[in-house]
Amino acid sequence: MNVLVIGSGRLGRYLADMLDREGHDVAIIDENADNFRQLEKDFSGITVEGVPMDMKVLKEAGIESCDAVAAATPDDNLNITVSQIAREFFGVKNVVARISDPAREQVFKKLGLKSICHTKWAGEAMLSALVRPWDDRHLTIETATMGFRSYLVERRDWGSTADELPQRPDEAPFAIIHSDGSTELCYHHLTHLTEGDRVIFAHVED
Repeated sequence: MNVLVIGSGRLGRYLADMLDREGHDVAIIDENADNFRQLEKDFSGITVEGVPMDMKVLKEAGIESCDAVAAATPDDNLNITVSQIAREFFGVKNVVARISDPAREQVFKKLGLKSICHTKWAGEAMLSALVRPWDDRHLTIETATMGFRSYLVERRDWGSTADELPQRPDEAPFAIIHSDGSTELCYHHLTHLTEGDRVIFAHVED
């Protein structure tokens, strides 16, 4: 893919480096050229110094031939503006923006824009780690969403295999987390469960 990253802060650089390592064609824009020095030494993408909202700068970075744009600056307003420019003026359909304020998610949705709110994600992750480590989880990839449910093995289940546990009609054993913290996927369901084991069941939500 041909991807344009807006902002060469920690997030922008990290994303650009990952995309570059995976073999994508990457361009990154930032007002401060010094930020580019912190990209990985073998970064093979294009760096463009300039104001991200400037049409000439965006064109210089190749937005007219981009498959995707990631607005990753620390400024929510700038990310919203650049996202709209990318979609409305240059016709880029795959645009994702970073936002800090969870309240702005509704603004993005109304504009038909995709956003990643790191404040919300980090807050939810910390809350779960503190008080709800085994709550149900959901994972969405493109248009597919998977649900994951945790089940602590009871005494009556000791010696059983994961597929012998009581489960819902629409789910299947996905992994076993052992009491020592090690994890194994339920490929063949041959492992006999013991005290402290926890089985993760998975199901397709949509």
